[in-house]
Amino acid sequence: MPDRRPVRIDVVSDVVCPWCFIGKRRLEKALALASDVPVEVHWRPYFLNDWIPPEGIAREQYLTTKFGSPERYNGIAQRVRAAAAAEGLDYAMDRISRQPNTRDAHRLIRWADGIGKAAAMKQRLMDLYFTEGADLSNEAVLVQAAADIGLDPEDIRAALDSDKDVAEIDAEVEAAKEAGIQGVPCFILDGKYAISGAQEPEALAEAIQQISAQAAE
Repeated sequence: MPDRRPVRIDVVSDVVCPWCFIGKRRLEKALALASDVPVEVHWRPYFLNDWIPPEGIAREQYLTTKFGSPERYNGIAQRVRAAAAAEGLDYAMDRISRQPNTRDAHRLIRWADGIGKAAAMKQRLMDLYFTEGADLSNEAVLVQAAADIGLDPEDIRAALDSDKDVAEIDAEVEAAKEAGIQGVPCFILDGKYAISGAQEPEALAEAIQQISAQAAE
């Protein structure tokens, strides 16, 4: 029996999207459930808040602008924190003091992909933001995060100080919007089937297995 062709999974998401944080963990569980299916996972950028300036803004200002007030966000946040905890994740919302622009974070993920560590970079950035309350607008934070997963810190600092891959990230984000993606995470399977939202692992696993079976027919 010939080897099965891998199912390509493009994950469109942002590092400051709490449901993307949860969705990444659920995808990992889905892949474990469908471990007999070969896959190729590609992490694609998205700007949840494309209006945030490069230097970021205070978290309180962000919550007021987006939700009316920090207090109005609390009800939503409690539900998200519970969903994260159920997946073994810590959404420590009280530690977050800055809302970052995520263009540079997506550049790091792109560069980490060059050494096969895009997923590790994505996770490190999400852990920094959601669990540690780090400021992803801070270059020193980003450089250290890159070093944590094996990228050269001096190379990363120089790249961040340049326009390297800015146009490419922006073009990918625009392409996602033109394709009709309005919410993240969005899982695109084999370039044809889009699954929106942080779906349960069982549902994702079933979809992956079905597409793999169809490809083998």
